[in-house]
Amino acid sequence: MKKRLVGLCLALVLLIPPVARANEGMWFLMHIARLNYRDMQKLGLQLTAEEIYSINNSSLKDAVVQFNGGCTAELISRDGLLLTNHHCGYGAIAELSTPENNYLRDGFWAKTRDQELKPKSLFVRFFIRMDDVTQRILSKVNNSMTEEERDRIIREEIAKIERENSEGGKYVVSVRSFYEGNEYYYFVYQDYSDVRLVGTPPESIGKFGGDTDNWEWPRHTGDFSLFRVYAGPDNQPAAYSKANVPFKPKHFFPISLAGIKEGDFAMILGYPGRTNRWLPSAGVQQNVSYAYPAWVEGSKLGMDVMKKYMDKDDAVRLMYATKYSQVANYWKNRQGMIDALTKHRTVATRQKQERIFQRWANKPENRELYGSVMADIQAYYDATNLKARHDNYLMTIFRTATLSIFPVRIKNSIDALLKADAERRNMLKERIFATIDEQYADMYMPLEEDVLAAQLALYSSKSAPYPIAPYIEELRKRTGDNFHPYVANALKASVFSSAERIKAVIELGDIALIEADPIYKISSALFEKYREETPEQKQLEAKYRRAFRLMVDGFRRANPNKAFYPDANSTLRLTYGTVRALPRDPRNDAARNYYTTLKGKIAKYKPGDEEFDLPKRLIDLYNARDFGQYADKAGFMPVNFLTDNDITGGNSGSPVLNAKGELIGCAFDGNIEAMAGDVIFDEKLQRTINVDIRYVLFIIDKFANAGHLLEEMEIRK
Repeated sequence: MKKRLVGLCLALVLLIPPVARANEGMWFLMHIARLNYRDMQKLGLQLTAEEIYSINNSSLKDAVVQFNGGCTAELISRDGLLLTNHHCGYGAIAELSTPENNYLRDGFWAKTRDQELKPKSLFVRFFIRMDDVTQRILSKVNNSMTEEERDRIIREEIAKIERENSEGGKYVVSVRSFYEGNEYYYFVYQDYSDVRLVGTPPESIGKFGGDTDNWEWPRHTGDFSLFRVYAGPDNQPAAYSKANVPFKPKHFFPISLAGIKEGDFAMILGYPGRTNRWLPSAGVQQNVSYAYPAWVEGSKLGMDVMKKYMDKDDAVRLMYATKYSQVANYWKNRQGMIDALTKHRTVATRQKQERIFQRWANKPENRELYGSVMADIQAYYDATNLKARHDNYLMTIFRTATLSIFPVRIKNSIDALLKADAERRNMLKERIFATIDEQYADMYMPLEEDVLAAQLALYSSKSAPYPIAPYIEELRKRTGDNFHPYVANALKASVFSSAERIKAVIELGDIALIEADPIYKISSALFEKYREETPEQKQLEAKYRRAFRLMVDGFRRANPNKAFYPDANSTLRLTYGTVRALPRDPRNDAARNYYTTLKGKIAKYKPGDEEFDLPKRLIDLYNARDFGQYADKAGFMPVNFLTDNDITGGNSGSPVLNAKGELIGCAFDGNIEAMAGDVIFDEKLQRTINVDIRYVLFIIDKFANAGHLLEEMEIRK
């Protein structure tokens, strides 16, 4: 009896994430029919599994694209019209803006197709199909191999699979590892690069609430923008041309004006970027105590320096708008992760689970393969805690200071140029010059000088006792913690002080001038330290990867009848749940705390405030109660709403669909109470924040007078 009870407890405790519970999970579409369909039906789904994912017929997957490699977007018309978040389109909107035509500040709406604007670099990726190649790949390797041997063989087999399925380059094929190398799948994609801006609200709507409201609920943000995919006459990808025509999708989402209520089925398809739900307790502890605090501190420093200059000059603000937004987003995210993981006592919980796992691993039949797994993992983190802190201070330099990384990249390009034959040299030189012009168009030297000096001081003073880059240590001994005078003088003497000076050196072909450059020396020293890997570190890393792979394998073997889902890694996933409220919040005027209203948005209005200002036209529409057909049945104008779907970064812009596969919203954020969602799923508090599709249409139609765009959508009342 006692033995049976212990066995039952063991099975229960081993059910750690990512074993799915209710709304938890980021699922492969090809597994929906087998793993999820019945559960989805119970929640209200009215579609078949084939209507969600089909290789041979059109399905929901055909209306979802990866947007520019880091977000998600969805097709909402038969003429290639795309809906995504404002913050996903932010970089393209900023690029197309000038101080005279500031589309970030004022918004933009193309009245005709000819007026739609093409950014320099923007693409969307369509998912064609996927398949399981686990057996094929893992049959080539065994546990007696070294990690180096294993990696080499797997890389070779992956290259073969990608060649076999690319159809001569027509498709992009990617083989990805899942469950820490225990499964492999290939994904076939098709990329379209002619993507044009169609419309965006002003950032006083699209970014309403700014950094203050980021990751917060209640939320009142119109976080959306519209783009269009163009193709050649054959509907295939084509380089930008005025002769291109709107792309004709296999499927696009009809739009529902019926509204939502608590408990309604909701599913999201998208490209979640990265989760770490298998992360061991020692890894969580390292992030909370070493890595994330350095990330937060370095990011905040970079933001403060950028903001100082952005506030003084609109042109500088446009230059750095995208970078600042990206840094600010992750700054708040990492601080929220520290707070949430600490509050949830995640380390202690996982330590308890790992002790139970260790008992399973110590059984005679498991000991040889799994017995030392947890000890090896702990040893790795004990040895790398200080390095993790150092590396995050170093990485925030690269993220915020262009002069810390650009000189190395240019030097590498010049090396390739000098080695090229005469036929290729002119082509390479033109490409390098174009890169230089593009980079310097987005650099304000007083800011770059300031942020580099400030970040060097932080890095050199806070990374100890882990050894910093030797050259930076030399400079610190000469300058103390004040790098500003040195960097100022170095930049005056540097060829990297202007695009013209770098081009002149390239024309001379004298690489020694670059190598002796004081700014290049800083960049090179930082980059060399970033790439540093001693034999001891390499061996430690290999031992850890093997141990982590076996830990995940062991947890799954201990629970053979449970449905697991893999960590997110920017591959297409589906998550399902319901429209679901949070506990009552006095800051929200809504009757139930699962939606917000335009009334609540107006209540936050602060004239002239960078984050909470509003356009007069929106206020006038509210005062006149001119909501058109987009108001809720109860009479209010909806803005945002909550679901309990399981998402993470990369899902930004994802379609939120009802039980019929109709579009009801666009996902754009999560709530700070469940900020630890990349590591743990909190089924009580974790929420997805979505912009209500009715608010999107209201802004397009009533605010922007762009009703012509609605004519190409399928809107269901």
